[in-house]
Amino acid sequence: MSKKITEEELSKLQELVKSFNQHQAKIGELELEKHRVLHSVDTIQKSIVDLQADLKEAYGDCTIDINDGTIGEPQDESDTKN
Repeated sequence: MSKKITEEELSKLQELVKSFNQHQAKIGELELEKHRVLHSVDTIQKSIVDLQADLKEAYGDCTIDINDGTIGEPQDESDTKN
């Protein structure tokens, strides 16, 4: 005759294993979502770089206020170091 753990112990073990498996699955889902978001960020960054190049070609080397679109003169790097 083989030995067995109690029904209470078995139930607790099964519950813990089920919870562990659910958490592992959730981690997988989150990693997939993270990958999608990182890909999206990369795509957006490339779009920004492309638009900046287009704006530089159209308006020259300048600053643009992203709140209202005002074009300003480029800042002298020595001004920003003070």
